Amino acid sequence: MERPLRGLPKTALAIIVTIGLAMLAGCATRPSPEVLTPVHLSEPARSETAPDKVSVLVATNRAPDSVRGGFSNAWAEKLTYEQYAFSVPPGRKDTAITYPKAKPDPQRQFAVVERRQLPRDAFVQQALASVQPDGTIGIFVHGYNYSYQEALYRTAQIAADAKIPGAPILFSWPSAASVAGYVADRDAALSSRSELDSLVTSLSASAKVKRIILFGHSMGGFLVMETVRELKLQHRDAVIGKLAVVLAAPDIDVDVFRSQLNDIGPMPIPISLLVSKDDQALVASSFIAGERPRVGRLDIDDPVIEETALKARLRVIDITSIKTSDGLGHDRYASLAKFGAQLASFESGRRSTPGDLGALVFDAAGAAVASPFRLAGRVVRSQ
Repeated sequence: MERPLRGLPKTALAIIVTIGLAMLAGCATRPSPEVLTPVHLSEPARSETAPDKVSVLVATNRAPDSVRGGFSNAWAEKLTYEQYAFSVPPGRKDTAITYPKAKPDPQRQFAVVERRQLPRDAFVQQALASVQPDGTIGIFVHGYNYSYQEALYRTAQIAADAKIPGAPILFSWPSAASVAGYVADRDAALSSRSELDSLVTSLSASAKVKRIILFGHSMGGFLVMETVRELKLQHRDAVIGKLAVVLAAPDIDVDVFRSQLNDIGPMPIPISLLVSKDDQALVASSFIAGERPRVGRLDIDDPVIEETALKARLRVIDITSIKTSDGLGHDRYASLAKFGAQLASFESGRRSTPGDLGALVFDAAGAAVASPFRLAGRVVRSQ
């Protein structure tokens, strides 16, 4: 008997696989733009622990949604800048985000308590006020299938768990926020290079900024690499010299990544890849792309990967041991935050030593603090 799926076009099969994986991740209702509306929270009772407070700055090239008050998946001609203050529930055990209801419970739910739109100059001033004492500032670039509000709340969760001083910056590009929108998202990511370039350049212009951690997740990693490539081709070495690029579960074709590295050349602060062999979202991505391998699933036990990482001056860090909450193994980066004093914090931005490069393993059960992260875990060279 012929199998039911035999004869289907590869694109149709890819969509079926992707939807199936998304269903495995859970059936929770996705948050509407209403979760962006600030709420008033009463003071906690004496028996309750006070919620955490975090701030997030946002630069987005999504078009505003004038009806619902958020941002759509349409592309805007210019960046919009916003500032948020969040109440984050205390004592959380994992990275799951509970969105606010009509009457939020600050002990269980995240909530926006302040929101305001900023002109560009005021945004830059707020960003510079958030620069850490060592001159570091962080930018998070979300991945495929994210709405504006989902990316914003995820940034708040990371900031709270990592206890980042100041306000991290979210760069939100116009993802379709749809499982079937993979190709549309890739186009949107490519169209956002100039806007991310503009954001990075405006921050690097300040002498106060010594290092910009450019943290891209999934397809956001593709956008980050394309932006850095543009900077290099434009000979913007002063900007590149301040970048610490971290790619978490990067959804990038291996050969495309090799081409990007050839154009970019060695970075003053080596690029770090956070990879895991069991990332099922990247399995689906690979299938959609004609079964071509993705960078986020590199196997660091492969001697070729070890040799390539050393040659290209990369840190390839296996984080498979980190707990995942999405059922796909694609969101480990969010759990990683609690292991560090700050998001993807590098030791003083110093130039690398040979021991920092190559294939490495992060052991969540360890207790040592070692390069390249200041983590409550152990980083060891693979054997």
